[in-house]
Amino acid sequence: MIRNMVLQLSTWPARSHATSKSKVDNSSACLHSTIRVTLSTVVVLVGSIQSVLGQPNIAPQNDAPNPFQTISEWAKMPSGREWGSTGGVDMDPDGSHLWVAERCGGNSCSESDLDPILKFDPEGNLVTSFGAGMLLQPHGLHVDQGGNVWVTDAQGPDEEAPQQEGKGHVVLKFSARGDLLLTLGTPGIGLAGRNTLDQPCDVVTAPDGTVYVADGHGGQLPGAGPHTTARIVKFSADGTYLFEWGSHGTQDGEFRTPHAIDLDPQGRVVVADRGNDRLQVFTPDGDFVESFYQYSRPSGLHISDDYTVYVADSASSRNGQHPGWEYGIRIGNLQDGSLTAFIDGSNPEGVTVSADGTIYGAVVAYGGALLKYTQATTPRVPK
Repeated sequence: MIRNMVLQLSTWPARSHATSKSKVDNSSACLHSTIRVTLSTVVVLVGSIQSVLGQPNIAPQNDAPNPFQTISEWAKMPSGREWGSTGGVDMDPDGSHLWVAERCGGNSCSESDLDPILKFDPEGNLVTSFGAGMLLQPHGLHVDQGGNVWVTDAQGPDEEAPQQEGKGHVVLKFSARGDLLLTLGTPGIGLAGRNTLDQPCDVVTAPDGTVYVADGHGGQLPGAGPHTTARIVKFSADGTYLFEWGSHGTQDGEFRTPHAIDLDPQGRVVVADRGNDRLQVFTPDGDFVESFYQYSRPSGLHISDDYTVYVADSASSRNGQHPGWEYGIRIGNLQDGSLTAFIDGSNPEGVTVSADGTIYGAVVAYGGALLKYTQATTPRVPK
């Protein structure tokens, strides 16, 4: 497919809001003209301009102001229950209640009889829970417009643990009461097929009920390669397989762990390609549109109706990942590629935003947590 793209050629300053790959860095000259090209027919060469098909080598974006304060230990677990790793989080359709996928006080629910799917009110009171014994490692969580709760199970069964047999590698759709309505994938079978999934990371639904699953959690592991599952799978509302796109790699349309997925107001599919330190944008048919690198190493993703994007980075500067970048939540806008705020100091994997603008972060590492971020009286600029 032929796409026209506007290439803005300019030198990036140290604190530049690095734009999408359709905006190319010219490292040798300061060019402030805009060149409209058709990518299928024209190659633009200006000095040492970086290829539009290559990954921009941009400076770490850690300097945006932080207008939020972080609140911990605000959500209350039942007596005797401790927080565990918490990956998936999304808002209820009412815009105030919060749904969370919590891993039963640890990093797995495989040997637990606790409910991993939790609903909290804005004051942090637990109002309902369900899902005990149905998931091994709840990962991504999405609430559709009808209030149904979708959860991915990104772990497969251990052959030496009989109680895990027939579980994992699925996406489960529940009613708000906890009734199981639909299963995508074959429980216990980790395979990238039409009727099977392989460590699904996240799920999102379109207003017409179409389902997109980000499948494959092993893209960053040693030994990952062409055999590694890294794809987006599209299903109809009733769970019928439609088609898929993507494979393991670094080129446009390839992934090294599609860790989160969301839809922008146009219905375009935005994927948090964590291992490649970028967001990738696609049409609903899977055609590549553009990439954004300024939001760091994305683990979680939320897009508002005005294209504001909230990107949770849980991994940068940990264990040698994405050196120079700091973990936190970066906030910008997908229409212009801006980066306007950076909530530093915590490392959530999941992120969502309530109707009143409160941000919530689900933390997997260091034992897990559910954090709240509210507007601070005086914005703080990171050091």
